[in-house]
Amino acid sequence: MQIPRPLGAIAIGAALIIGTQALGQSSDTDHDHSHAHDHSHSHDEVAERIYNGYFEDDEIKPRTLADWQGDWQSVYPYLEDGTLAPVMAHKAEHGDRSADAYHDYYAIGYRTDVDRITIEGETFTFYGDAGPVSGQYASDGYEVLTYKKGNRGVRYIFEKTAGDADAPQFVQFSDHAIAPTDAGHFHLYWGNDRAALLEEVTNWPTYYPSSLSGEEIVHEMIAH
Repeated sequence: MQIPRPLGAIAIGAALIIGTQALGQSSDTDHDHSHAHDHSHSHDEVAERIYNGYFEDDEIKPRTLADWQGDWQSVYPYLEDGTLAPVMAHKAEHGDRSADAYHDYYAIGYRTDVDRITIEGETFTFYGDAGPVSGQYASDGYEVLTYKKGNRGVRYIFEKTAGDADAPQFVQFSDHAIAPTDAGHFHLYWGNDRAALLEEVTNWPTYYPSSLSGEEIVHEMIAH
């Protein structure tokens, strides 16, 4: 059974540079997120700065799969069935696009046929249209991506060490954090070509805990 790469993937070649140069297109840490955090404490200001992709190299720390343990659901079905409409309306109120335009943007970003992922220890199980496939994964380091507007993102990368043949060889996490912490949500990239995945900037399947209802996810998204 084949687990596809996130749909909508493109390779943008020279437009993406790992390290110090720039991406030519929007990216996993260059989304149209709205932020409504309290800046009254320095800790909040640091967290906001890092979340928005502004950090120093010495702030980046290795991470393990402990940060992403759990049962996770894709938000794509909630976008398609209208549950996330209040989020799109909220973005339109604070951004430079209409709610419909935001919906179209996120329809490309969130698109995937893997509605659920579980991570238990080193084992990922991907629940796609054709059924589940599993693999065991070990850390393969991280890569720092720099984007056109000057902000950066960190992709934490894990490589398959055992498991089903159809399980992807690589998975890459982006969750706006750059040091060990329990993730509240994440964007995930998967496939068999490590370098090509780093070039993916248009499609970033996004996962929240499966314990959350659609309405609770709406609340979380608007809060951030």
